[in-house]
Amino acid sequence: MIATLLLVAVVLQAPAGDRAGLQQTLTDIHALISSGQSAKALEKLQSLPQDDARVKYLKGVAFYHLDDPVKAIDALAPVAHQLPEGSVERKEAVQVLALSYYMAGRLKDALPLLEETRAWATDNVELAQVLGMAYVQTSQNDKARVELAETFGVPPESAAAHLLTAQMMVRLEFNDAAETEIQRAIAMSATLPQANYLLGVIAISRAKVDDGIAFFQKELTINPLNSMAEYRLGESYARQQHWTAAIAALQRSLWINPYFSGPYIVLGRAYLATNDPSTAEGFLRRAVEYDPNNKSAHYLLAQTLQKLGHAEEAGKEFDVASKLTDAQQPR
Repeated sequence: MIATLLLVAVVLQAPAGDRAGLQQTLTDIHALISSGQSAKALEKLQSLPQDDARVKYLKGVAFYHLDDPVKAIDALAPVAHQLPEGSVERKEAVQVLALSYYMAGRLKDALPLLEETRAWATDNVELAQVLGMAYVQTSQNDKARVELAETFGVPPESAAAHLLTAQMMVRLEFNDAAETEIQRAIAMSATLPQANYLLGVIAISRAKVDDGIAFFQKELTINPLNSMAEYRLGESYARQQHWTAAIAALQRSLWINPYFSGPYIVLGRAYLATNDPSTAEGFLRRAVEYDPNNKSAHYLLAQTLQKLGHAEEAGKEFDVASKLTDAQQPR
């Protein structure tokens, strides 16, 4: 329904003689975009006047849906605010332009348009999340907390809001700001789950492994069902080559959540390091099963198979690992 209203508002500006035909053309093109056929929509737009604001607007929306924010910006930036104020097409154009700027990393350009869109899209939690993340990246932390609290349905001045904001900051590696938010959350609720886990993650990112272990242990006294805290605890012990402690923590992590590949990989490394390649093989095969594109899992499995004398299969695993991204390098 929005797509139809959007195009009617624009088409009515066309000369009376071509209104009906142009309306149908634009409606059909917008329907193609809405149904995931943006490339086909762009082909049809090529036959229309390229200096027409309506054509540029639809091209911008199509490019956005094709994950090409730069071309979306080129099409939308000149026309977004030329469309009728308050109209559905202008709202969509501004929103898509804002998101395109955000995707392109142009936060200074994105923020005012995100705020303009937020003024009318008050119930759009996805927009609140994007705006919150933009505020984080521009160090507007209080505004970020308000938007993220809206996203997750918690009071903006609550401990939960501070902790949620910290979580997003950690994701973006804004660790100093995240630590401040976590400490504010803990001051309000000393036993808030996940707070010490995040402090542990930050500590590990700073190569303070002993501090990380202490935070993960503290988290587990508050929430013993935190499988990620057990995993990161085991991973930290593995960094120190404390294999017995690592294996125990990693096994506990899997008992809570058996569907995450991380503990299987580190367990494979632990058993390989302690000269138990047969046990390592079982864990690493499970890791590959759950995460077939994990370079580290394939590489370690190849090493294990090599130790077990399975040269041909090891070679295949090394070949798979060599073709995958380096994002999961073995440590």
